Amino acid sequence: MAETPGATTRLLSGGGEAEASVYRIFSRPEWAELRANTPLLLGEADLTALRSLHEPVGLDEVADIYLPLTRLLNLHVNAARQLNQVTDSFLGRPAPAPPYIVAVAGSVAVGKSTFARVLQALMARWPDHPRVALVTTDGFLHPNRVLQARGLMARKGFPESYDLRRMIRFLASVKSGAARVEAPVYSHMSYDIVPGETLVVEQPDVLIFEGLNVLQAAPATVVASDFFDFSVYIDADETDIARWYLDRFLWLKRTAFQSPQSFFHHYKDLPDDAARETGAEIWHAINQRNLHENISPTRPRARVVLRKAANHAVREVWLRQV
Repeated sequence: MAETPGATTRLLSGGGEAEASVYRIFSRPEWAELRANTPLLLGEADLTALRSLHEPVGLDEVADIYLPLTRLLNLHVNAARQLNQVTDSFLGRPAPAPPYIVAVAGSVAVGKSTFARVLQALMARWPDHPRVALVTTDGFLHPNRVLQARGLMARKGFPESYDLRRMIRFLASVKSGAARVEAPVYSHMSYDIVPGETLVVEQPDVLIFEGLNVLQAAPATVVASDFFDFSVYIDADETDIARWYLDRFLWLKRTAFQSPQSFFHHYKDLPDDAARETGAEIWHAINQRNLHENISPTRPRARVVLRKAANHAVREVWLRQV
């Protein structure tokens, strides 16, 4: 691969072991140059519908960060299809190319959901892979009744709170080209799995699989990351993530928590100072701990790391070289 002017190589270690990964580090302007002639096919109205109100993403971010990434992903998708054709020729039996699976990982409140939705919309505009599905791991959380019975409600989002067998079966079915695969649906309003409701995935060209712990290498024969072709980790300084979480908690108190259907309706009348204190307690007891123990140690496994600045804008892109 040709050297990119200005880009540097950095050795990063993580996971609490001697494991190390080599990344080439791109500043935002350096990464933006790699867009080449990739067209911007999203407008402001499209972006408004895709982003969360508390996660600002502008068209400049799409042009500088997302478009080079979609160009890279498109090259990887086409290369994977060519490799699949080689295998078909060897076996003497043509078969449809399996879906290309892109994992998106990172902390609570770091902006994974907005990133995944915008990425889905952009990738679906490439003529080579118009069918792009998006599934979040929230749907694979155990229902609250199971978590309550196991004493795990305070560890929702930790690895043990997920139905990992069902998640693996889902990914295996999608990757094998099954015509119709169903995923459970999670409601952030009720804070629980929606009984009887499923999300149907029908042979997508690309599947974006987004969640906290998707890159974790659990002690199992088969793990979720075995099915991934590409992975992105959304990263930021922990102090910024904590602030974003608290800002979001206050925003939800004024909006979603006001609904009687909200699991967190009992927080609706908290004064802002008390709400901020409550949010900080939740962050430190649950989300920060999960970040330290399970999420950030998986960062060195990602193919691309997007490093955000305090204003949510991506300031650096780390591209894994080995």
